[in-house]
Amino acid sequence: MNFSKQADGLIPAVVQDANSGQVLMLGYMNEAALAQTKESGFVTFYSRSKQRLWTKGEASGNRLQLVSVTEDCDADAVLVLAEPSGPTCHNGTTSCFAASPLPTLAQFHATEQTVAQRLRERPEGSYVAHLATQGLDRMAQKVGEEAVETVIASKNEDRAILVSEAADLLFHLTVLLQARGCSLGDVAQELARRERK
Repeated sequence: MNFSKQADGLIPAVVQDANSGQVLMLGYMNEAALAQTKESGFVTFYSRSKQRLWTKGEASGNRLQLVSVTEDCDADAVLVLAEPSGPTCHNGTTSCFAASPLPTLAQFHATEQTVAQRLRERPEGSYVAHLATQGLDRMAQKVGEEAVETVIASKNEDRAILVSEAADLLFHLTVLLQARGCSLGDVAQELARRERK
């Protein structure tokens, strides 16, 4: 990394949720902050206001678990992928850029998180909890039913119906995957592996 490009020796560090792709925050790192991030596994910045190293969440407990660090083409900025353990922003929001919309594919992650929570907590009135009580066979059957309905919708002219049926299919597939301890991230990794072939 080229920390000498800036007079203060700091480089921008954009932090992105490793699962949803949502941009969480922007901070600054010096050489020591980057080294501590890699060594500790928790994202650490150089705080310009405190004039010291600062690990995100050291007071709140809302840490950023490091997944990867990638430098940009000029080696004067980094993209940090992390898994947040709570709200990233001091205002209590998921992202410091709370007003910005989620990346399109981040909705898959948000849905997956809701499904996982409902499978765990089984709240009364929850469709996911109801499916869970019916067991894995019923979950698998629903995926099959929704797949057939998606195929039928694809043969018609109505785009909205096809999108709606595809959403039902992906939702039920998410429930089945979560019930079996798998995630959409696992599926994405398999697709990436196949693409590399």
